[in-house]
Amino acid sequence: MAGYLNRLSEKKIREAMDAIGAVVIEGPKWCGKSTTGARFAKTIVKLQDPITFKNYKAYANTSRSVLLRGEKPLMFDEWQKIPDLWDFIRLDVDETSEAGQYILTGSAKPIEDKNRHSGTGRFAKVVMRPMSLWESEESSGEVSLGKLFDGEHQIYGKSKTTFEKYAYLVCRGGWPESLFKTDKQALMLAREYYNSLVTTDIVDVDGIKRNPARAKAVLRSYARNISSLATYKTIHDDLLRNEDTFDDMTLTSYINAFEKLFVVENVTAWLPRLRSKTAMRVSDKKQFVDPSIAAIALDANPNDLISDLNTFGLLFESLCVRDLRVYSQSLNGEVHHFRDLKGFEVDAIVHLDSGKWGAIEIKLGGNQIDEAAANLLKLKEKVDTERMSEPSFLMVLTGTPNAYLRPDGVLVVPIGCLKN
Repeated sequence: MAGYLNRLSEKKIREAMDAIGAVVIEGPKWCGKSTTGARFAKTIVKLQDPITFKNYKAYANTSRSVLLRGEKPLMFDEWQKIPDLWDFIRLDVDETSEAGQYILTGSAKPIEDKNRHSGTGRFAKVVMRPMSLWESEESSGEVSLGKLFDGEHQIYGKSKTTFEKYAYLVCRGGWPESLFKTDKQALMLAREYYNSLVTTDIVDVDGIKRNPARAKAVLRSYARNISSLATYKTIHDDLLRNEDTFDDMTLTSYINAFEKLFVVENVTAWLPRLRSKTAMRVSDKKQFVDPSIAAIALDANPNDLISDLNTFGLLFESLCVRDLRVYSQSLNGEVHHFRDLKGFEVDAIVHLDSGKWGAIEIKLGGNQIDEAAANLLKLKEKVDTERMSEPSFLMVLTGTPNAYLRPDGVLVVPIGCLKN
């Protein structure tokens, strides 16, 4: 990589290393785990190197002291290739009781082993995702999510990102290496990631042979249903329109593999206390870790998105959810969605560990801001504030230029102005 831009996850990694013996940095391939982890390590073992892997695989069968040699902090890159490392490191952490000894980076979850220790108290996990617009220096950062939670609602900001640029950012994604390429090269890099995903990674993740054409078909169907509560039956039925033999077990196998690769990252439901007894949907909203995966799965380029505003809007929501996840993680929070059984829904709820929460509607253009604001105010009325806190803020997150506070108290914030 030609340069390095700071990541918000660095603070989480530093805090974990100060408190716990080993830190596991998880996330999709190419999102920057190795580069960021290396900034905290004094010794680095790259297990993706075939010779290094062969040697350390032998050490795992012969000598723990040789396997774990090197000045600490010691980083094992792609540690899941030798799952036994987990228990060896756990034992070493138990014996030394020292914090910040090991860093494990992985772009896939290891093959499950019921005999493997949970690692509670010895390992801290930090999730890394592709870069947010603030991290890639494509957001002005004039509006802080953290300050909104602190009650600072007198905002001002102006995004320099154009409608056309958002289409490009969706297709390029937040892959760190792409930031140092030309636009054409960056789009090509995102496609190379996708091709590697469906041809190599889908097999390497658990050793099960899978068909690249079927892997593409699953991602394409998932992309058609992105930012929706589509059931797996809906996705299965969509696949059957093109493949007569795609059974439920096969679909489950492919989706599980993409989840293990941190590619599929659905948005879970938020279950607040409401004034009424209205039942809520608990289904996950279908989502990828980065919008570029959906764009490539649909074979859509920036011009295609500009010509299809419905698809553009759904993928723009995917970009916003990615950024909200990055920002909320740095604030000890998570992103959820809300929908009741009557069909009332809100795109995103950011909920902090402290109990504070904010509701967000995501709209690409400005013509739906009034409707979105009314929806947020309706949610506020539905929540039982005697049993849980009032929202810290209500926000319409947009692709429009200006950030401002509406007379009704709803914030309008361009994603190109937001930061953590």
